[in-house]
Amino acid sequence: MDHYHLQIDAETLTYEDLESYLKHKANISVTPQALNSIARCREYLDRKLGSGDELFYGINTGFGFLQNVSIDRSQLTELQDNLLKSHACGVGDEVPQEIVRLMLMLKIKSLSYGHSGVCVDIVKRLSDFHNSGVLPVVYTKGSLGASGDLAPLSHLALPLIGEGEVNFRGRRLATREALKELSLQPLRLKSKEGLALINGTQFMSAYGMYSLVKSKKLLDWANMIAAISIDAFSCNTNFLNEHIHAVRPHKGQIAIAAHIREILAGSEICSTAKANLQDPYSFRCIPQVHGASRDTFDFVKNTLLTEVNSVTDNPNIFPDDDLIISGGNFHGQPLALSLDYLAIAMSEIGNISERRTYQLLSGQRNLPLFLIHNSGLNSGLMIPQYAAASLVSENKQLSTPASVDSISSSNNQEDHVSMGANAATKCLRVVQNVQGILAIELLTACQALDFTRPSKSSAKVEEVFAAFRKEVTFNGSDRILHDDIQKAISFIDNYEL
Repeated sequence: MDHYHLQIDAETLTYEDLESYLKHKANISVTPQALNSIARCREYLDRKLGSGDELFYGINTGFGFLQNVSIDRSQLTELQDNLLKSHACGVGDEVPQEIVRLMLMLKIKSLSYGHSGVCVDIVKRLSDFHNSGVLPVVYTKGSLGASGDLAPLSHLALPLIGEGEVNFRGRRLATREALKELSLQPLRLKSKEGLALINGTQFMSAYGMYSLVKSKKLLDWANMIAAISIDAFSCNTNFLNEHIHAVRPHKGQIAIAAHIREILAGSEICSTAKANLQDPYSFRCIPQVHGASRDTFDFVKNTLLTEVNSVTDNPNIFPDDDLIISGGNFHGQPLALSLDYLAIAMSEIGNISERRTYQLLSGQRNLPLFLIHNSGLNSGLMIPQYAAASLVSENKQLSTPASVDSISSSNNQEDHVSMGANAATKCLRVVQNVQGILAIELLTACQALDFTRPSKSSAKVEEVFAAFRKEVTFNGSDRILHDDIQKAISFIDNYEL
């Protein structure tokens, strides 16, 4: 495995940084400059609390509707411990461990700016957890995506105080057992630290960034698979002509048309005269549909990059200005809207892909019905299209926006919430479904391309086709197609375009 190390400080993380971090399962380190900023902010907060009786939300008061309840200084550690315990109310399935790891990194990133008031020991311990593979057990449901991701981030933070459960060395075990194996003691939280840990958008952001990186790969695959389908269906490729796209110059549309022209360059099938002047929309409008989804990807990427390079807890501390200010940077509205948008855009990639699969099975363009010899005795690829249609329909249901919903909480103190956590988790489900849909089109398109022989496609298509055929052979008679679909999904995961 290639070694890649990610440094965390106030410098902006780029998309490429995050993509490489996920690809290489990188370890992290917090720079001395960031640690100095964290320590300086904590020293300021300690001085501020020691110099008077002023109330600061969540630091020496209760939380939410209990904001005006003053807490004695002797109880500030208990206050923060109680916060983590009372807010650890997650339900549902476990969050995948690679997303939990990303949550840890993004929480450390947000704390690294020195506006949150935590001690350096907190950040170092979170880094130790990350790099040692001590991954807290976090649950997918329970966040409203407004006062931060309170429930999931509470589960993320519990191991700091020796509570909760973790996944460690292939086992799920009580945190104290993992700490014992690492010769570590639980930390005692100071004022503000619990609140800094659970206020934030790192659950939404981690799901969002993970989905974004997967989406980027699938958008590239959608173009390649569509190109295979274009030749397999003997399409008239005039629809890719650059003049068409120059007079409707959406950035994504122009880029997709150019990309598919590049993929198909030199194709013998493309150069053959076609009787069909126009093809169905699922082929002819690929640049417009894929391009719109690509433009959406760019918008969501910019939103997510802003978010992961931000301070999203509350209140925020500004030592240079002698300010401790309550605000709402934990509110997930930018993420909720963006992740709903990404889910819709990726759902459409699956939608148009399934239509191409349907067309390839229709018995047109000198292709046999359901792409099988001796149809009737053999059903061929009839039923994989059913599976794709099922995934497409599920995506339509999942693409109903979460961000248009809200529900009041904390005795109406928190009276508008983003539902960004729900947007984030269902977005990933959509993206995973799209991979299955594209895998079924790839399986179908390659089967169809075999029926065009001896004509050849382009060098790029033939290279992908040959690699795929090493994993999934031509379907000459009915067999268990679940296995072929799973191999196609793995092929998309592992083959580098």
